[in-house]
Amino acid sequence: MTAAAVRPEPRGARPAGRVLGLLVAVAALVVVVVASVMVGAKPIPVGTVLDAFLGFDPTNNDHLFVRVERLPRTVIGLLAGAALGLAGTVMQAIARNPLADPGILGVNAGAALFIVVGIEFFGLTALTGYVWFGFVGAAVASVLVYGVSAFGREGATPIKLALAGAAANAAFVSLTTGVLLTSTDAFEQFRFWQVGSLAGRDWDVVVSVLPFLGVGIVIALFSGGLLNTLTLGEDLAKALGQNVNRARIVSGTAVVLLCGAATAAVGPIAFVGLAVPQVARMVTGPDNRWLLPYAVVLAPVLVLGADIVGRVIARPGEVQVGILTAAIGAPVFIALVRGRKVAEL
Repeated sequence: MTAAAVRPEPRGARPAGRVLGLLVAVAALVVVVVASVMVGAKPIPVGTVLDAFLGFDPTNNDHLFVRVERLPRTVIGLLAGAALGLAGTVMQAIARNPLADPGILGVNAGAALFIVVGIEFFGLTALTGYVWFGFVGAAVASVLVYGVSAFGREGATPIKLALAGAAANAAFVSLTTGVLLTSTDAFEQFRFWQVGSLAGRDWDVVVSVLPFLGVGIVIALFSGGLLNTLTLGEDLAKALGQNVNRARIVSGTAVVLLCGAATAAVGPIAFVGLAVPQVARMVTGPDNRWLLPYAVVLAPVLVLGADIVGRVIARPGEVQVGILTAAIGAPVFIALVRGRKVAEL
């Protein structure tokens, strides 16, 4: 018997229900994508949006606004949302903890620390520069957390991963605060990134993060079988022929690519990687081969939906998406936890 033969227990909806649910999620994503291009401080009619693509007029301000401002903002929201949703799902499977996410395990804090270092000591001023430092910071944090938790004969158990992640998160936050307290300029630049926002992201940012996010998304989507085996426990996974360390390295690589690039591009947007997998499990059950496609669709719905609400409620200004994802999502997640047991892995 091999790891490929492992099948999770049949919980969640039946296959037909899962397919239908995924189609509904895709339809919802299409709606929010269209709304993201149309809705804002200045509403743009759907006809004008279509003209901007089918008959672009560079002298038309609305056409320019759609193509230069709202379209790249929507694309980066799609990419970042998908990345955060997938990263949270993969991390929960690796840690065998349904409440694991990039923030709890210190990955976002590692990215933030390296971005602050880049601002203070390397003179970074553009988001395209943040990507590289954020990516390295996420990688360092992931390797450190896994390396610390892997000490001992039992290896990287869920409890040790959670404790190592909490310790690393506290250390990174303290170091980041120490740097910011000594530099007013670094603090001013960092605070605009830290809140988490899609505003001001242009095609240069999309191009900078696209290779990392593309590779990370592909690795994550094809790791469902590996993750199913990991959630069974290390001993059983080994007994079934799975190379546990290799599976964790492959899955961890996806997390580093996804978290590093997404966090650098849009800031540490909270809640997405934590709650989206929980919502998806209500339909899919514990099978990561279904859970991952759901996460890659539902997470951008949350991110873009929050961004749209933020543009509307504070006209002519806006509320950053990082604030809205927490404000909208936290009460929903609390209701889910109180109303039913958190889905087990």
